Amino acid sequence: MTSAILSDEVVALARRVITENAAIKRKVAVAESCTGGLVCAALTEIAGSSAVLDRGFVTYSNEAKQQSLGVSEDILEAFGAVSPATAWAMAQGALRNSEADVAVAISGIAGPDGGSPLKPVGTVVFACALRDQPNESVNAEQRMLDGKDRSEIRLQATLVALELLLP
Repeated sequence: MTSAILSDEVVALARRVITENAAIKRKVAVAESCTGGLVCAALTEIAGSSAVLDRGFVTYSNEAKQQSLGVSEDILEAFGAVSPATAWAMAQGALRNSEADVAVAISGIAGPDGGSPLKPVGTVVFACALRDQPNESVNAEQRMLDGKDRSEIRLQATLVALELLLP
């Protein structure tokens, strides 16, 4: 089935996320910044997603990250919104504030502005956290996505986040 909103690649991957997580009765949550809800939109494009998607948090501003996910102001000041430390805290906050078994967080610089020499446009951080696992087991990483524009970077970030939700 083709979506009028999302690419076939995104819909196919979202379908896998829903199907594979439903098969093991695993709930997911998403904490999004630069993707602005695209990951949740992809998941909800799939019939039956309510059996898997617990909730999504779109926390675009630092204040939203603090208020909705409990990201510490110290982390944001020390490392910035686009850092593995912030993504780690976002994923932990999404688990804490949901009934999900797994949470993925995304924060990045989609451009065309906002980049710096240390964090150029295309810098995106991801974190994946599992409930009842030690905090140290959270996988957080920074990637450089090579998109020609803002939309392409956000699309690539959405695909990476969906992949991280596969069991």
